[in-house]
Amino acid sequence: MTLNHATPREHVEWSPLINVLVEIRHYGKAIRTGFVEDAMPDSSALWLAADAAHSRQMFESAQGHQVWVAPQELSGDLNYRMTTAQIFGNSLRRGL
Repeated sequence: MTLNHATPREHVEWSPLINVLVEIRHYGKAIRTGFVEDAMPDSSALWLAADAAHSRQMFESAQGHQVWVAPQELSGDLNYRMTTAQIFGNSLRRGL
């Protein structure tokens, strides 16, 4: 059996991503991966937590930064963590 790899998707609402592993892209080029430590409620900026290779860093949407998220396999009964938008797509925005 071949496992399907989760496809990363751009996530435009950043505030629900606190404690989620994300990839930051700048005009389509991947520049950093890390865990979101904090995010502005209006999705104008977020901070990635410091890790062994990088210090805490802020990224702003106005500067062309994009946040990409892929469902991650977890241990336990819940195998994947997905954001609401990935589960329900655009139907939430249309009120369906």
